[in-house]
Amino acid sequence: QVQVVESGGGLVQAGGSLRLSCAVSGFIFAIHDMGWYREAPGNQRELVASITRSGTTTYADSVKGRFTISRDNAKNTVYLQMNSLKPEDTAVYYCNAKTLGPELWGKGSLVTVSS
Repeated sequence: QVQVVESGGGLVQAGGSLRLSCAVSGFIFAIHDMGWYREAPGNQRELVASITRSGTTTYADSVKGRFTISRDNAKNTVYLQMNSLKPEDTAVYYCNAKTLGPELWGKGSLVTVSS
């Protein structure tokens, strides 16, 4: 049974920081890209950041310079360090892992940034 478990969401004031973690476990084919998406009320799900197995990163323009994605391949884990958070960062954040088999999604972690 494959599990995708996210942690680290919560409520924070504007300017604060949070760190999201996502661990993939179970019988899985090789994971290549991992990433974080977010979905705010009334908006479509959008890519926040992604990272290849070799460490190449991609960021949405809205988070460049504030968010940092990283991963531990040995643990099948991806992280998202979020600094200088803004109210517009409020959303449900979803972990994503692309494998040689099915694409995997977490259940989502709510991040709320108060002004």
